[in-house]
Amino acid sequence: MLDTKVKELINTQINQEFYSAYLYLDFSNYYHDQGLDGFAHWYEIQAQEERDHAMLMRTYLINNGESVTFEAVAKPDKTYQSLKDPLVYGLEHEQYVTSLINTIYKAASDVNDYRTMQCFDWFVKEQGEEEKNADDLIKKYNLFGTDPKGLYALNQELLARVYTAPSLVL
Repeated sequence: MLDTKVKELINTQINQEFYSAYLYLDFSNYYHDQGLDGFAHWYEIQAQEERDHAMLMRTYLINNGESVTFEAVAKPDKTYQSLKDPLVYGLEHEQYVTSLINTIYKAASDVNDYRTMQCFDWFVKEQGEEEKNADDLIKKYNLFGTDPKGLYALNQELLARVYTAPSLVL
């Protein structure tokens, strides 16, 4: 059995990961409406990753004899004034998720829960990658996104992204 606080934080994070998937699907919808299928595709893959993160955490709780409680997933509340807005919101959201993962890790550390810490080592590393990817996308947009040919090339690059399932063993 896990420490009550650790279990509750992980359960809350499961629901947060599903919200993240909704948010990224909302970004994808926006880009589809703008005719940028590559940007839309990139965020569809992001959404799949977030759903997978939720499922990994769910499996972790179940494997540790804990029940999982799903909450209602909030509707994304972002509005977009420019093509760059979802990119900026994406980085801000990943930074927020990193803070949540760090809170889980600290709670596990506080009660010497080495198993949870070992599991969440993967999520800490993953969040570093997520923040870098989001930041890199903003940088590329800043360099190329205001030029129609550059935007087209960036859109094509994002369209080529291939989904890779996480390889975390629980």
